[in-house]
Amino acid sequence: MKIKQSISGLAAAISFGLCASVQATELEVTHWWTSGGEAAAVSEFAKAFDATGNKWVDGAIAGSGGTARPIIISRILGGDPMGATQLNHGRQAEELIEEGLLTDLTDLADKEGWRDFVNPSSLLDACTLDGRIYCAPVNIHSGQWLWLSHGAFKEAGIDVPQNWAEFVAAAPQLAEAGILPLAMGQQGWQQNLAFGTITVAVAGMEAWTEVSVNKNAEVAAGPVYKEVFEAAAAARELAKGSNVQDWNMATNLVITDKAGGQIMGDWAQGEFQVAGQVAGEDYTCLPGLGVNEILDTGGDAFYFPVVDDEETQKAQMELASLLVSPKVQVDFNLKKGSLPIRGDIDLSTANDCMQKGLKILAAGNVLPSGDMALSPDTQTQIEDLMAEFWSTDMSAADAQASYAAIIEDAE
Repeated sequence: MKIKQSISGLAAAISFGLCASVQATELEVTHWWTSGGEAAAVSEFAKAFDATGNKWVDGAIAGSGGTARPIIISRILGGDPMGATQLNHGRQAEELIEEGLLTDLTDLADKEGWRDFVNPSSLLDACTLDGRIYCAPVNIHSGQWLWLSHGAFKEAGIDVPQNWAEFVAAAPQLAEAGILPLAMGQQGWQQNLAFGTITVAVAGMEAWTEVSVNKNAEVAAGPVYKEVFEAAAAARELAKGSNVQDWNMATNLVITDKAGGQIMGDWAQGEFQVAGQVAGEDYTCLPGLGVNEILDTGGDAFYFPVVDDEETQKAQMELASLLVSPKVQVDFNLKKGSLPIRGDIDLSTANDCMQKGLKILAAGNVLPSGDMALSPDTQTQIEDLMAEFWSTDMSAADAQASYAAIIEDAE
């Protein structure tokens, strides 16, 4: 009897396996997560999706989002869509949604109660058009961080700074010790991220909101932003000699004690983690540059291009559901260094830096990201200006005038 049951069970298992393999769907997923920490994080998504019997076909695009987004959008517009794609929270997918090229996820979101657990609600609002939801948000990333190398400051014989003013004051001693004060990748988006972080620290949240959200060119041209551009010019001096391109290469300068610090988003945590460094022991993280402990709620979401194949559509819904599920949220974000989009999961094992971010998020000290507030065209104009400002001797006054003109015409 037991033998018969075993044979029967084996036959059922084989039959199920054959059905699963027949029903398994390959889904190409495009993204730009290619650094060591990012690759470790995205592998958690791939493993979870493959466990459903489907197959994650990795479509990593080397480079930053600025490199990857035009490729992604061109494929969708050109009739060669992938199964799913990463984009940032915000207005990047607006035109694709309006053209009817992205899948409406509202029914799935309503069924699973996404509006009840996605926190802050602005993450879903950023991909909602006419009341319909078009993305599965996967994390909260903030650019408002200063990362500091303990080894670099020890070598220079000074204490690790606790805020931006102390960091600037320590820069001469770092330089005397042969250490680059500020690591900075030579790309407009990185320089714009640093500028935005300095803006919130120097001008405050109210002034930032007036300019970035309300498009107030008068404030952008005024005395408060004059201080911002002067502070950015000072930071530019600290970064002279930082000749790396990619953000993770700049982070590596901090990890290897060749640079004192870097202004970069919390995704830098993934690089420190891969390098085996411990928050609070090997490096310090200062949200809001240690001045205004505020996080901007940028981050990543996945969109699903409209396709005709029913099996692909089913796999798309399975992936969308999986991306926001509790276990996958924990596994992914612990490796990515980002905060989860769910407020109902246990992250007690998170490191010192993530715990700081969670406390700020819980207190509600958040602001929208630039991607949410400004159109892609306006963002590109600002990034181009920042690339010029950081790589030349353009004066703070000239940069401010150009910036105010962009804000005046901003969408």
